[in-house]
Amino acid sequence: MPVLENHHDLAHPVEGDEAWSESYYFNCYDPDTDAGFFTRIGVRPNEGTIDSHFALWLPSGDVAHLRQVDEITTMVDRDLQAGPVRYVMDEPMQRWQLRAEGTALLQRLDGSGEVGELTIAADVTFDALTPAIGVDGQGTERRSTSSAATAANVGKGHLEQAGRWSGWVEADGVRHTLGDARGNRDKSWGPRRWGGPTMWRWFSVNVGGHAPGEGTHLGGIRIGSAEAEDLHRGWVWRDGTHASVRQWDVRTEVADDGWTQRVVHLAVSDKADRTTHLRGDLLRVAPLPRKAGGQVTVVNEGLTRWSLLDGPSSPDGPEPEVLGVGYGIAEYLNQLGADNLPVVPVE
Repeated sequence: MPVLENHHDLAHPVEGDEAWSESYYFNCYDPDTDAGFFTRIGVRPNEGTIDSHFALWLPSGDVAHLRQVDEITTMVDRDLQAGPVRYVMDEPMQRWQLRAEGTALLQRLDGSGEVGELTIAADVTFDALTPAIGVDGQGTERRSTSSAATAANVGKGHLEQAGRWSGWVEADGVRHTLGDARGNRDKSWGPRRWGGPTMWRWFSVNVGGHAPGEGTHLGGIRIGSAEAEDLHRGWVWRDGTHASVRQWDVRTEVADDGWTQRVVHLAVSDKADRTTHLRGDLLRVAPLPRKAGGQVTVVNEGLTRWSLLDGPSSPDGPEPEVLGVGYGIAEYLNQLGADNLPVVPVE
């Protein structure tokens, strides 16, 4: 996966697929305040909509959601807003400002299923720590069967980038100023159909890194389709250089329901012949269900503490040495069958 140029932070030519989308995503976690967020804005010009979602991780252990869908007739890229959520690009591939304010739905994550409302706000700035790494997806390059299936359902082009955060978030008037906050951003363009993939495992990892080029950062996806073998995509930034992911080897310890991730063990091999070993301990998991055409899709968004290890983690062997600790996301998408269980078992 190459480093992409600045123009990929702008709008791409709109194609004819009704599900065509240009979407922007950011995540953040600050261990000093035990607060953070994940957020997305998607522009769907052929449907005439722009939708936003801002979800605030609360120190209480819960999550609060702001959502909005507005009409739109022209493409936007430097200043995107849907209802109470606004993204402003200060400098392509370098700096974005995000603001949000409104009455949010409180999702309790203690298993009670209770919901409520509270007022949240945020004024935060993302500054890049790595270049934006990804695929253009706009040409007619030859694709494997699995790549073609993914391009038709999840997006043709994609970039990811690590960064640090500054600013503040607020819940019911209690303000949390971000300290040692890190996170990744991504952007996708092309058709987006939530019911298309049979599953995915998407990871966002930041360990260390206070200045551009420092630290260990990685991200990417293992995604399944009915038409082909799983596709492994992603990037690893280590020692000031990046390489494309060759394979995600995933082992998951699950909750009593048999499919909600609780501990994730990763061995990430890349095309520079490196293997990065990680253990992810889930701090919070927010289930985000979607239903379309009778298909139920559940995205389990997992706030995760990542430990960078000096070797593989084995269920029977001694624990390897921890080289560093950071934070990020372990996101599992599952399509549910008639038995309300994933059609692809969690590995």
